[in-house]
Amino acid sequence: MRLLIIGTLKGQLSAATKIAIDRGASVTHAVDNEQGLKVLRARGADLIMADVTLDIRDLVTRIADERMHAPVVACGVETDARAAVNAIHAGAKEYIPLPPDPELIAAVLAAVADDGRDFIFRDEAMARVVRLAAQVAGSEASILITGESGTGKEMLARFVHVKSQRAKKVFVSVNCAAIPENLLESELFGHEKGAFTGAIARRIGKFEEASGGTLLLDEISEMDVRLQAKLLRAIQERVIDRVGGTRPVPVDIRIIATSNRNLAEEVRAGRFREDLLYRLNVVNLQIPPLRERPQDVLELAGHFVRHYSEVNGVAVKPLSQEAKRELLRNRWPGNVREMENTLHRAVLLASGDEIGVDAIRLPDGTSLSAAPSGPVAHAQQVSDQLAASLVGRTVADVERELILSTLKHCLGNRTHAANVLGISIRTLRNKLNEYSAEGIAIPAPASGIAAGAA
Repeated sequence: MRLLIIGTLKGQLSAATKIAIDRGASVTHAVDNEQGLKVLRARGADLIMADVTLDIRDLVTRIADERMHAPVVACGVETDARAAVNAIHAGAKEYIPLPPDPELIAAVLAAVADDGRDFIFRDEAMARVVRLAAQVAGSEASILITGESGTGKEMLARFVHVKSQRAKKVFVSVNCAAIPENLLESELFGHEKGAFTGAIARRIGKFEEASGGTLLLDEISEMDVRLQAKLLRAIQERVIDRVGGTRPVPVDIRIIATSNRNLAEEVRAGRFREDLLYRLNVVNLQIPPLRERPQDVLELAGHFVRHYSEVNGVAVKPLSQEAKRELLRNRWPGNVREMENTLHRAVLLASGDEIGVDAIRLPDGTSLSAAPSGPVAHAQQVSDQLAASLVGRTVADVERELILSTLKHCLGNRTHAANVLGISIRTLRNKLNEYSAEGIAIPAPASGIAAGAA
């Protein structure tokens, strides 16, 4: 756990630091937001405790604009209720009153260290995978975790990390499918100041951030083939090159990758490098889909009922026998993720002393087991959801939202945004000038801060 403390915390800095260190955290201090951002760029953090007297909104906004990920917890004197409310409204995840309470800080650290879900299984098919994971966790071998979407690949990766020799070091995850191709290289390997328009300072990438610990490359099959070559060198030689850098940077990491695709087929199709697959697939942990783990269904269902009853402050109700049969009949194309959403909804909709079958059926009343399953059905579901989100909106509205969202993600960099969008820089500038003339705020270059003109 890497904790960054920003500000003086009303003289309680040393006390908060000692409590955090006693709980196993590695603590770094910064005097203000500017220095705190430098620390984040240079080494990253899992949690930020910031003095509530600082500009919390500015801190949260700048962290988001630079695509860094670290929850902010505000700290202040007990009587400063207004400052606490303002901090939460500004984006802080929590407020801790000072002087610091050891149990409260321990709870916050534990909440950040935990991914919020327990690793629940009972079926022998899953138990075999877990036993193999525990067996190889202590090695330094790269691991490839495969399985359908929603089966729990990232949770298994965290399990391997916790059981490894690197358990006390950092676990860093990057979703290769969620980051645009033109930004993924900088996200993984970092960049030097001035490497491209918008690179306002040196920033370390996920490889350096994870040095000493474990790096999870989630959905690696979505990575462009050209970037795969640079990744292969990093894995083979344990050195990386920052974008715009002039010298290699050594890294000490254990690689875990996940994919919901058949990478051997991706190799044959020319979309994935065969030599990279060999490097990643030293050990393959294949998670079976939930429909092949029947004993896990009711175990997981009970866990989710208890969890979401507690989260929503409602009494825990047992599942009726009919509801249990309905859960067991379903094919669960979305696997554990789908089941979690289903049981969360059931907890909220249940009436009476039990969670009946009506509460776990689909929102339109359709039986779960009657719902279509398989890849085609999943694609249809995604398509229907996307179409529903667009109904009632004009093409111009959708285009404007896409352009501005992409520009913000690119930190206001017009050239990068145009490349991601697949349009010319001239077309992008014309569109931004139109939006500006309409009074719409445009992210400024190199800052991600809204400006009045393009």
